[in-house]
Amino acid sequence: MTEKAPTPRPWNILAWLWLLVLFLRELVLSAWAVISATLAPNVRARSGVVAVPLRLRSAAGITLLADMVTLTPGTTALHVSEDRSILYVHVMDIESPEAVRASIAQRLERPAMRVLR
Repeated sequence: MTEKAPTPRPWNILAWLWLLVLFLRELVLSAWAVISATLAPNVRARSGVVAVPLRLRSAAGITLLADMVTLTPGTTALHVSEDRSILYVHVMDIESPEAVRASIAQRLERPAMRVLR
């Protein structure tokens, strides 16, 4: 038995508002990090590409997540694997790939899943 992909529920206003608040928080925090890194006298950014495993499988869910990642300063969604299991993300400053994966999963993907369930 295959699991049915979640469909968007635009009538779930509270979940959408919460997602907006969380995204705006991430936007402000990451913008501050980018500004700080840019204005620092000794910029030592360690940029790279991180493969982020996806729990979202629907086109709408992956699009929403990729858009939020791209709109967050310092990160850009690059590609989704053919089987929709991995999102490749370019990150301006990587402390550890695991931290990037956990941050995207906790701060962006999980709230997006709540909106789309």
